[in-house]
Amino acid sequence: MSNASNASNLSNASNLSNLSTRNDRGLVVLDMAGTTVADGGLVERAFELAAERIGVEPGTADHEAKLQYVRDTMGESKISVFRHLFGTEELAQRANSAFEEAYGELVDGGLIAPIPGARQTIEKLRADGRTVVLTTGFARVTQDAILDALGWHGLADLTLCPADAGGRGRPYPDMVLAAFLRTGAADDVRDVVVAGDTAYDMLCGRRSGAAVVAGVLTGAHDRATLTEHGATHVIESIADLPAALLESA
Repeated sequence: MSNASNASNLSNASNLSNLSTRNDRGLVVLDMAGTTVADGGLVERAFELAAERIGVEPGTADHEAKLQYVRDTMGESKISVFRHLFGTEELAQRANSAFEEAYGELVDGGLIAPIPGARQTIEKLRADGRTVVLTTGFARVTQDAILDALGWHGLADLTLCPADAGGRGRPYPDMVLAAFLRTGAADDVRDVVVAGDTAYDMLCGRRSGAAVVAGVLTGAHDRATLTEHGATHVIESIADLPAALLESA
């Protein structure tokens, strides 16, 4: 084999090696409630209102057990939660509609706000050349109500709910992978950053293949829970994410 051929092969091998290890982290997928949006426990309040509207009596053991399941599965697609709790599709759909209505009423009442620094963080990430996608376990109507209330339409490059990714929410990786496919912002799933406040966010990120799965301590779950479920980083707030990405580059 000629020296020229050897040099070409070595160059190709080097290029392939660089490609396989390249980690631009150009796609950032952020959860909403608890991560970028402070809702003050509105999920629990909306569930309680919804459950009462479909006949689950407050103060009963059944009500408390269902509420505890809602707490334990924070971050999961809400229709999936209601399918588990109520058994039939008809009841699950009724519960989900009642939840959306109740949550929307609470949002309209001014009971949500951005996590401090969240807007600035999203703007900085985009100014740095990263693509930002906001995701949620809520239905589209609820996600849009939050975006309306905060004036956040157009803040991120894309917003996704479970229905936008085939119907499966967290802990499945579908929304992260949908963001990867729809934006074309990364060449490799290892170029993806996922951030969220729940165990299901961490599982979703790890299952997607994201290199950085950051847990934030402004929402449902604590440091130990986030770490146990796969967080590569745990930060106090989403406002700390840009610095964490610089440190881990």
